[in-house]
Amino acid sequence: METQSSFEALRFGAEHVSHLPNVVGGELVLSKSPRNLAVLDPATGKTLTNVPLSTKGELDQAVKAAVKAQKEWGQVPVKDRVQVFFKLKQLFEAHLDALAEVIHKENGKTMDESRASLARGIECIEYATSLPQLVGGQTLEVSRGVECKLIRYPLGVVAGITPFNFPMMVPLWMVPLAIACGNAFILKPSEQTPISAVELSKLLKLAGLPAGIYSVVHGDREIVEAICDHPEIKAIGFVGSSKVAKLVHQRSTAANKRVRALGGAKNHLIVVPDADPEMAASNIVASVTGCAGQRCMAASVLVAVGNVENILTKVREKMAAIVPGRDIGPVISRGALERISGYIERAEKSGAKLVLDGRKNTSQCSKDGYYIGPSIIDNAPPSHESACDEIFGPVLTIVRCDTLEQALQIENANPYGNAAAIYTGSGEAAQLFTERASAGMVGINVGVPVPREPFAFGGWNDSRYGEGDITGLGAIDFWMQSKKVTAKWSASHKSNWMS
Repeated sequence: METQSSFEALRFGAEHVSHLPNVVGGELVLSKSPRNLAVLDPATGKTLTNVPLSTKGELDQAVKAAVKAQKEWGQVPVKDRVQVFFKLKQLFEAHLDALAEVIHKENGKTMDESRASLARGIECIEYATSLPQLVGGQTLEVSRGVECKLIRYPLGVVAGITPFNFPMMVPLWMVPLAIACGNAFILKPSEQTPISAVELSKLLKLAGLPAGIYSVVHGDREIVEAICDHPEIKAIGFVGSSKVAKLVHQRSTAANKRVRALGGAKNHLIVVPDADPEMAASNIVASVTGCAGQRCMAASVLVAVGNVENILTKVREKMAAIVPGRDIGPVISRGALERISGYIERAEKSGAKLVLDGRKNTSQCSKDGYYIGPSIIDNAPPSHESACDEIFGPVLTIVRCDTLEQALQIENANPYGNAAAIYTGSGEAAQLFTERASAGMVGINVGVPVPREPFAFGGWNDSRYGEGDITGLGAIDFWMQSKKVTAKWSASHKSNWMS
């Protein structure tokens, strides 16, 4: 295999690398696939590097190396395995700005957003270091002289398929905990943002992770399907669109794999008249526009209950003051820009009120970048496409109603179920909303209600497929298998049914 010997020193950014390598058996390996895609800087449209669309055979090479390495890694005591992640945390902190620059270049996030995503990833690394306190088995004397014991074991080789919008953070939801549980991990990153996955391999190498325990195989649908089908891959964590999440779940479970596939969203924020105007407006705007709206936890529909014009005015003013290129970055691609612009254009033609048109707010940006400013579509019916589809951009659709009960009915009719939030000063309204919202993650005056460890990330309804968790406390059971042992060592005790 042709390899690159660039593990010796960290080298962030791929502008000096014409073709991005896979990571197989601890080595940077250039793919022999004839198929490649250009990785573009969303801010300029310029090519950063080329990513290979690897073959099934190259995935198989990575799996074989992982199987071999995992046999020894799985025997290492958990307290020794987590030492890698104590070191990894230090490396992330030492190279935070360089890593943020990689994310900024390949994804388009602002540097502050990139650093924030890394801070969240570091929390996941920290959680993995606590595994010795979380993974202990159970022992119980269930009858005189009879003992039952639960012992946890690694699954073997597991995989993650991750999206473009958080190229380092989402892998860190899975990689540290899955590896600390004793597994070998194969990552298929988004072909639009594949650089961070390779940089992670360098940090893991420096942290002391044995070769073959973390692998990267770049690719497209062919590699996703091969991961779903591969008999040596025992579990899959997926984050992406609901359409693909459903397909990954169906194909993987048909191959008798564990799978937790997290999909898309259409998150509803409900604002009622007693909400704090400044806090609500600032929080709503941050939820809509953060990461250019490219996150599955972003506010997408604002359900305005009764007379909340004072709050909506503040929302409009704050969104209008946001400057693309300074306050928010570009969206990921030309195709994404055209899709988002299409929703705005059709909403305007359909009679909805276009309060703010982000298409006209890009004068300070590179003409070759994929920029669009924040947009507001008002007076849309709940059935309007802008109120139903996941636009995945800085677009807020306002739906109006008279009562909180009506607002809840609108939210409940949404087929997704990732997140929902209410802005209110009433504990009674907050409690009612918490009980009735059809979403797995709920916010009270918090527009991006991402839970922190040990609470798992994950929604309901069409926002998730499969059981178990890939983050938090529940992920330990997902990334491990348990064995129950019943033992009797003495025949001197009175007999019962267990004898």
